[in-house]
Amino acid sequence: MTIAHSDTSVSDEDDDRPGGLPPFAAGPVAVVAAALAALLTALSGRYGFHRDELYFMVAGDRPAWGYIDQPPLTPLLARASTALFGETPVGLRVVGTLLSILTVVVVALVARELGGGRRAQLLAAVFTATSGIVLGLGHLVATATFDMLAWLVISWLVLRLLRTGDGRWYLAIGAAIGVGLLNKQLVALVVVALLVSVLAAGPRRVLRTWWLLAGAVVALVLASPNLLWAAAHGWPQFTVAAGISDREGGENRLMFVPLLLVQLSPLFVPIWAAGLVRLWRDPAIRWARPFAVAVPLLVVVVPIFGGKSYYVLPLLIVAMAAGATSVVRWAAAGRRSRVLAAVIAVAALVNIVVVLPVLPPDTVRVVSAMYREQGEQVGWPTLASTVAGVWGRIPSEQRSRAVVFAQNYGEAAAIARYGPGHGLPPAYSAHMSYYEWGPPPDSADGPVVLVYYKDNLRLPRLFGECRPAERVDLGFELGNELQDDVVQLCSGPHAPWSTLWPMLRHF
Repeated sequence: MTIAHSDTSVSDEDDDRPGGLPPFAAGPVAVVAAALAALLTALSGRYGFHRDELYFMVAGDRPAWGYIDQPPLTPLLARASTALFGETPVGLRVVGTLLSILTVVVVALVARELGGGRRAQLLAAVFTATSGIVLGLGHLVATATFDMLAWLVISWLVLRLLRTGDGRWYLAIGAAIGVGLLNKQLVALVVVALLVSVLAAGPRRVLRTWWLLAGAVVALVLASPNLLWAAAHGWPQFTVAAGISDREGGENRLMFVPLLLVQLSPLFVPIWAAGLVRLWRDPAIRWARPFAVAVPLLVVVVPIFGGKSYYVLPLLIVAMAAGATSVVRWAAAGRRSRVLAAVIAVAALVNIVVVLPVLPPDTVRVVSAMYREQGEQVGWPTLASTVAGVWGRIPSEQRSRAVVFAQNYGEAAAIARYGPGHGLPPAYSAHMSYYEWGPPPDSADGPVVLVYYKDNLRLPRLFGECRPAERVDLGFELGNELQDDVVQLCSGPHAPWSTLWPMLRHF
């Protein structure tokens, strides 16, 4: 599908209001948002909690201004959602569904800001709602779920600033940045990218105002509780980021471009490519040129630091919203509406199968290679029952001094969620924020049920005699880290837990 670009600013018959923006397509966009909400809600109870969701629920029960690997917002949203709607996957994921609805609406507003009429706004909403990344993040509660919305809100507000030249928009931009920083410090990346792009492509006049400083103050005030917490704890999230980059940086660089092409949909590549061209060339939106600069800037910078491809996707969605206007013209010029409908239908169907839990759980390995988060939602109750079977071997008189220790926060959080039904105590872990929540007491010098990846040869050496390990047997191949877990009963720690604890920490 080749989409020709025109330098005219009128996208359809709704775009001809002199001196103002096209009307907002509230009704059509609401229909798209409602359809997305219905789909996500219908599937939210399939499979089970994701590894990270289990962790967020545990963290949400320990409210703080920060955690080792993240600011506080996502765990607090998880806690609020389960408190209001129940501690089930359906109840937890209400917040993810709501964030995805807002994402669709904001993208439609971005298309409107860029001169798109009702049809362009509707298409932008449809493209967004059927994109793989938006469907996947909408199904789960993840830091990236809110991060996607935050980046897009900031982008929309920056577009308003660039179009109007009204510095008062810096107050709203600062507020969006401040709230975004309470969720993930990665939001600073889009701020720096857009600032550099405005300096490079203009209009630079928007930087010559004291409102910019006022907006920065708003952002810092809102983000200050977490920033102060992070400073007091030695900025641990940078340590976590460095650890992830060291471990996954090579893979991230190798897969950066391929994933960038497929995470929205390969069929949508011509749309956001046309949008980038329009952002650069269309004289009617010349003020939006910084977004045409920011995307290639991030494409170059993010892989250098071993970042993930989805860091660029919010700005690609902005480009896709810009390209919706070009698609309207393309479809109208050759009566290609049926072709366009077929493209959207195929993209939606493929994305739904890949990122949403529509396949039977025992076939999830088919899509896990493309989207590993599918497999992370299966098998956690089995892990807890396996741990319970090993715990049951401990003589009852020794259990008061016994400990369940998990290598990974997902394992520990799964035991916290499903363990009580099996009579298990809470699990300890030295991974991420679990480390901050403390070691077992030194008086717990009895048997240790050890849950760890089978290739971690170092961990069992820190404990006494360990009996043959139990595998987490799901009855089918899952294709994720859970099937690499083993559960082993060891006679006890080689040293007091307070001595071992710093040695066990990892990011």
